[in-house]
Amino acid sequence: MQIVEIIRKKRDGGTLSGAEISWFIQHYTQGDLPDYQAAALLMAIFWRGMNALETSQLTLAMAASGAQLKIRQLVSPVVDKHSTGGVGDKVTLAVAPLVTACGVAVGKMSGRGLGHTGGTIDKLESITGFNAELSRDDFLRILSEHQLVLAGQSNELAPADGKLYALRDVTGTIESIPLIASSIMSKKLAIGASHLLLDVKFGSGAFMKTVESARELASTMVEIGRNSGMHTVASITSMDQPLGRAIGNALEMKEAIAILKGEGPDDVSELCYHEAAELLMMTGKASSMKQAEQQVARAVHNGAAIKAFAEVVAAQGGDRRQVEEPDLLPAAPSTVMLTAPHSGYLATIHAERIGLVSMQLGAGRFKKGEEIDHRTGLVLQAKIGAYLQAGAPLVEIHARNEQEAHAVQAELLSCYTWSEAPVPEPQLIWDTIRP
Repeated sequence: MQIVEIIRKKRDGGTLSGAEISWFIQHYTQGDLPDYQAAALLMAIFWRGMNALETSQLTLAMAASGAQLKIRQLVSPVVDKHSTGGVGDKVTLAVAPLVTACGVAVGKMSGRGLGHTGGTIDKLESITGFNAELSRDDFLRILSEHQLVLAGQSNELAPADGKLYALRDVTGTIESIPLIASSIMSKKLAIGASHLLLDVKFGSGAFMKTVESARELASTMVEIGRNSGMHTVASITSMDQPLGRAIGNALEMKEAIAILKGEGPDDVSELCYHEAAELLMMTGKASSMKQAEQQVARAVHNGAAIKAFAEVVAAQGGDRRQVEEPDLLPAAPSTVMLTAPHSGYLATIHAERIGLVSMQLGAGRFKKGEEIDHRTGLVLQAKIGAYLQAGAPLVEIHARNEQEAHAVQAELLSCYTWSEAPVPEPQLIWDTIRP
């Protein structure tokens, strides 16, 4: 085969064969094709798109480009969960131990934060000693012994995706449904869970800005899962304001622990309990959503969920006391309260810009590989729809020093809009896509 002919075929709107797709992935992963030719094909895909079969074949080829864990051969059912990212999204930290506490194994690999969206692994590493860099053998051993493992993404899994993602990032080809879907699903297929729940977010703090684009991405990934023998369901949820109240690594860990104890903010708790119940339904652990919700509530109230989390933290080298006593988590040296500039109802909170402010405080990375400060971030004191008097607490800023806290106040205030008339609380869960 000739790469130029494959590029021309897609450039002119043709449909690539499975053999052509597999040839491209194999030779690009091996280093036989230069970046400029791969970039040309990515741009052709960006403009011309891919049909469902092409997207599935691309996903399978990427999944087969490296090691495959096949964890469902070790324990079954075993579930995986993925979020397309957002601000204050600590859902995985709560959902995984909740599901385990209800009797279903969870094998989860997560990424680090880059840009305004935080990374699950960064949040876990706010726990002293926690080790997310597990070997294949350690991953499988901890999953077998504890029915739960929370690890960093292995470079051995779907290496084609790692190379292509880095190239997409610098060639303006990120926002392509087939490329996003195959990137996410190739890693999931390489892990090899029996069931996968996707949380596809839309809004100001998400990659997908509209519910329509989120629904298209969700449907594409559910179809890939169906074609690949992995039971896949997708929830479509809003990210038009930060999720929960905490933004920043140790702060979000503390909030996730509160959710596991039944003490978290209403919005993020609702989403966590809903997604845990959905996974119980998917795996047949519950015969109805009501029964699933009851099982989740029991795991919260009898302490089984927090116990499951503490156990896996200890198994991965972390200090379980910080789970049992979250006040022991790292704390920022300086805390400053930003107050409401005037009275009124909170109308909007720009999630992406709030996330960027937390990055300025040190909670996120502007460049891959940058060190982050797990202690810093923000705690929102009010969400959309709340009425505040002038001078009431608006955002608690957790910073390395008072100067940095004061430096972001003007930018924080610009993230808010106000209304004299009452504003309804926004809808959080919009739709569920099933096979």
